[in-house]
Amino acid sequence: MQFHHHGYVSTDPRIQPLAGPPRPAELPDEMDVLIVGTGPAGMIAAAQLARFPEVHTRIIDRRPHRLEIGQADGIQARSVETFQAFGFADEIIAEAFALTSMNFWNPDPQQPENIVRTAVTEDDEAGVSEFPHLIVNQARILDHFATFMRNSPTWAMPDYGWEFVGLEDTRAGTHPVTVTLRRTVDEQGRPLPDPSQGPTRTVRATYVMGADGASSRVRAAIGHRLSGDAANHAWGVMDTLANTTFPDIRTKCAIHSTHGSILLIPREGGYLFRLYVDLGEVPEGDDHAIRRTPLEEIIRRAQAILHPYALDVKEVAWHSVYEVGHRLTSGFDNRGPDGQAPHVFLAGDACHTHSAKAGQGMNVSMQDGWNLGWKLGHVLAGRAPEELLLSYSDEREVVARDLIAFDRQWSSLMAKSVAEGDDPHEVAEFYVRTAEFPAGFMTQYLPSLLTQGPEHQGLATGYPIGKRFRSALVERACDTNTVHLGHLHEADGRWRIYVFADAAAPGTAGSTLERWAAHMQDDAGSALRRFTPADAGEDAVFDVKVIYQQQQAEFAACDAPRVFRPLCGALGLENLNNVFATARAKNGPDIFEERGISREGAVVVVRPDQYVAAILPLDRPEALGEFLAGPMLEHR
Repeated sequence: MQFHHHGYVSTDPRIQPLAGPPRPAELPDEMDVLIVGTGPAGMIAAAQLARFPEVHTRIIDRRPHRLEIGQADGIQARSVETFQAFGFADEIIAEAFALTSMNFWNPDPQQPENIVRTAVTEDDEAGVSEFPHLIVNQARILDHFATFMRNSPTWAMPDYGWEFVGLEDTRAGTHPVTVTLRRTVDEQGRPLPDPSQGPTRTVRATYVMGADGASSRVRAAIGHRLSGDAANHAWGVMDTLANTTFPDIRTKCAIHSTHGSILLIPREGGYLFRLYVDLGEVPEGDDHAIRRTPLEEIIRRAQAILHPYALDVKEVAWHSVYEVGHRLTSGFDNRGPDGQAPHVFLAGDACHTHSAKAGQGMNVSMQDGWNLGWKLGHVLAGRAPEELLLSYSDEREVVARDLIAFDRQWSSLMAKSVAEGDDPHEVAEFYVRTAEFPAGFMTQYLPSLLTQGPEHQGLATGYPIGKRFRSALVERACDTNTVHLGHLHEADGRWRIYVFADAAAPGTAGSTLERWAAHMQDDAGSALRRFTPADAGEDAVFDVKVIYQQQQAEFAACDAPRVFRPLCGALGLENLNNVFATARAKNGPDIFEERGISREGAVVVVRPDQYVAAILPLDRPEALGEFLAGPMLEHR
């Protein structure tokens, strides 16, 4: 964390000074962005937009207050990477339960009425991330995003007690979307006896984001619907405090028995665990009657599945019954018939629904919200053309389809009846083979306005274009600290330009790196000059870092060209923290070797949401401007 560049502070440095006019306490008549729903997709989008002081964003929810008990709990490693960008990964890791392995149980071949452990697998056997797979209540994640919003330059916070009723997109004026809302609480914030009779009002917005769940009213208002497989299998889920003789109660388990199946998820705190209990096929014409299965029946089935082990339930903190269905919205936005940029967007469960057992709902929803949040911020701040907003649907619909295909396989395996002769290792082998997908690392955006083609991929083979930027250890030149390069990517809306130097020693006149830097610093046609507003700070839009092939002892940070040492903040202080050396052997491998980076040098361009947008040759500095001319607007 860097601070003091606006002057000395002795209070919490995460709380940034207010930029722009104070936020109105009451919901205003007009705003740039209205987000409906304070779930994971809505909150991460609001948190990202809170870092754009020039953008007026409001997020509403019909509930009278913050979520207290969240249904989602699985946090994949890609999400923890995301939390690092939002500044709370360490806090979540300390609080959460870390999943390091998964065990598989099946009927004992000698005594099929009993279950036995048949496989033990590592959760991240391939080491796809330095971050862990976590279990923590969704409500805590939302709390952290709310804190990030409150600490940002806009001092933003959710507006509770407002229900979405409907909208009309006139496609005219600066605030083309008229939204009707209904108040669900009284003046003291207490729920109204009959919220459906609360007073209504209209507000106008430039853009609306519907993150209001599977029964999304925003989705219905723009004429889209969910479609897909009908639910055909039911599961009871309960967060349980119990004593048991089952030996793996604090380990994630997939359990198959002659009585059905359980997915066991240990929860944070050391005592709580979640059981997804197989309730069987949903009968034809059931009309959701199975959702009324009593808690006592769910417990009874769990006890039968765990035989010969005892389960003595002391308390159930929360439980529900759901039917597995795989459904996708007919559209992610309301783009015009001739491809005009949309004004209304859908995210999270409003777009895709599936089972909860793969731990994907909250994780994919957050990536939806981050993808859209930074793009709205760039368009409204005048950094990008409105055309950029079309890429949201283009990118995220593919991810949603892949998610549903994966979950269909996983949920079918979990619900599969056990029969004699079945392979007891089938589920474990599928889990290991597909581990990278649920961890969140298989997403790869296709070539587009935002994503370059593979022409220069060979310059940095370890950074696949369109996939997330994978961190590696480097040594900061100014202070000798060994740090993860990717962990320095804050969710501040800026692009990252990672410049991997050629082999010449730092400061060598005429080197490829020196020529690249001179172009960026001095040429009026350079990308940094063209796309950074004249009245903005040198690093307001781009965070430019250099990684040398030499080790730290061989040079000083001030040997790097000025473009890597921008003047920051109100005092114009020189930032020495963007100059790096390869890590010393005792601390880790050389990043050039580890990530397949050419010794001739390379430029890795990373979007504000951590996905690699382009790989460019170091000896063509003008290539950066050529690429960015698509997703960005000039400010010369």
